[in-house]
Amino acid sequence: MKQTASVTSQQVSNLPAKNTINKRIILHSRPIGMPSTANFSLEEGRVPMPNDNQVLLRTLYLSLDPYMRGRMSAAESYAAPVALNDVMVGGTVSIVVASLNVNYQTGDLVISLNGWQEYALSDGNDLYKLSNVRIQQAPSLSGYLGVLGMPGFTAYMGLLEIGQPKANETVVVAAASGAVGAVVGQIAKLKGCKVIGVAGGQDKCAYVVNDLGFDLCLDHHAPDFATQLANACSKGIDIYFESVGGKVFDAVLPLLNTNARIPVCGMIASYNNTSLPRGPDRLGLLMSIILRKSIKMQGFIISDYYAQHYPAFVAQMSDWLAHDKIKFIEDITEGLEQAPQAFIGLLMGKNFGKAIVRVSQY
Repeated sequence: MKQTASVTSQQVSNLPAKNTINKRIILHSRPIGMPSTANFSLEEGRVPMPNDNQVLLRTLYLSLDPYMRGRMSAAESYAAPVALNDVMVGGTVSIVVASLNVNYQTGDLVISLNGWQEYALSDGNDLYKLSNVRIQQAPSLSGYLGVLGMPGFTAYMGLLEIGQPKANETVVVAAASGAVGAVVGQIAKLKGCKVIGVAGGQDKCAYVVNDLGFDLCLDHHAPDFATQLANACSKGIDIYFESVGGKVFDAVLPLLNTNARIPVCGMIASYNNTSLPRGPDRLGLLMSIILRKSIKMQGFIISDYYAQHYPAFVAQMSDWLAHDKIKFIEDITEGLEQAPQAFIGLLMGKNFGKAIVRVSQY
């Protein structure tokens, strides 16, 4: 028996009109260095219609994240690059507007992978139904793309699984006002650590200290940034949560303690590089320090952890949010057409909080 046998007429009757337009942003060309709006193209076409066992999704919110820059490149990575003229990848919160799948009803809210488009089809295997979690504890639906989504989950697993913080240790967090770093620092404080954030600009640093509760935040634009960091970490650094690289890591490296841990979730400072940086080869120095100080430096891809750990993460994070132990802000852009410019702004550090595009109203 086909799985569609129990699909009701109500599920099918919510199909959009055949003349409804689906807007999509595709990868028009591969960037060299920093992306530009010319690398993207806005297309319009008819909304796709679901076939047997499929659901039609309308995107409510689209997440913008630094990893997308890597997917724009043809270079080998942990995931295949976006093909030219294909829809840009991205996590979304979506609503089921029509279903030919017995596991989904019209009106279901899901975490999905629609990418940069208004409507998308799915067979349901890549969806996470929000009825599986206590949705009433989410500060907003968009929160499932930030503090309760991939960035929050990255912070949670990277710090607790790889960093393994202990009370009174010193934790330094790169991009401390960003979607990942803000959560890393707050969890580290909950674990009794001294937390030093690094951010770009005094406004962001003030937010990190005054609102998020970090002990200190340093502006990496300061000419004496390395000296400030050394003074702030008089007992050395036990955990450095890395998402930036570049001069921030250069300042951190000589301050690392024996048995320090470095979870690595990104290297945004080098994403737009077209060649190796100038200067002496410091690989030998890095390897020597890792060896002499028994340092653990581990990269991780958060998708590897979803199946086993995501439900527990949502339960714990929901509890922290309910008791006002974790705070966050969102930088929301209105309209799919604005996604390219908002993404470029993200890579330039112009966003303040989790970068999200509101594609349509709930």
